[in-house]
Amino acid sequence: MAVYSISDLEKLCGIKAHTIRIWEQRYDILAPKRTKTNIRYYEDDDLRKILNIALLNKNGYKISKIATMSDQEIMEQVGALSEINFEHHTQLDAMTISMIEMDEVKFDRIVRTNIKQLGFEETMLSVVYPFLDKLSVLWLTGSIHPVQESFMSFLIRQKLLAAIDKLGLKTTENAKTFMIYLPTGESQELSLLFLSYLLQSRGHKVIYLGQNITINDLKDAFAIRKPDYLFTMITESYTNQSVDVYISELSKSFPECEILISGYQVIAQSIARRGQIRPLASLEETLDFLTHLSAEN
Repeated sequence: MAVYSISDLEKLCGIKAHTIRIWEQRYDILAPKRTKTNIRYYEDDDLRKILNIALLNKNGYKISKIATMSDQEIMEQVGALSEINFEHHTQLDAMTISMIEMDEVKFDRIVRTNIKQLGFEETMLSVVYPFLDKLSVLWLTGSIHPVQESFMSFLIRQKLLAAIDKLGLKTTENAKTFMIYLPTGESQELSLLFLSYLLQSRGHKVIYLGQNITINDLKDAFAIRKPDYLFTMITESYTNQSVDVYISELSKSFPECEILISGYQVIAQSIARRGQIRPLASLEETLDFLTHLSAEN
């Protein structure tokens, strides 16, 4: 059983620790346990309850009213809200609850409902990506377990693969060919899969190489297909060395191909556009590039 501090609860539910303490004193919504040194701590059931209470409270339910509701009534109200309220914070909180509870059914209902209302791409941009940002912070601060992060990553990966498969292999008349991959040491597969979806949904051809691809691997693939663009992301590797070394090697190896590169290290090391190298510092810049590419064609 996991153990959480009140600061963990604050990070996960978005309610200030001071407010949580007041709710405990006035409405008895939680009953934290204490260590032998009198430090309060919370368990899984406490976390699930405060997440649900926080979601209702952010959606206009008074805490005095919530305090009179049974756990079952709270869960039913939360379930109903996540299907009718598409505001950013409501969907983000609902996704967080599904992660904490490791509830695939709840996750699936949230994503399917959003896709029905917003479409797959907008669901990724407005719901899933903000959730992944929050997930990264929670994982780095130790507020969630690696197994919970792995659970959610697997479910999101499934949705991406299903959406890509649904697109089929139809391309536009002036389609470009993109070879996309992650270098050795990079693991942001979900971002690469979403990029594949974005490209294919706009009618482009995608050669998806996946993770841990060396430059020699690229040379082998390039000799077979000769794409218009190479696209990669550098976030976790090259933290203690210059990305320029890798980019220069790419440039020398593939002089006839435009090279698109994104990721945190591209921003942190201020990689500038030069020659056939085009840095894309954010998802927004990537979307703008795709929009301009479509306009040119």
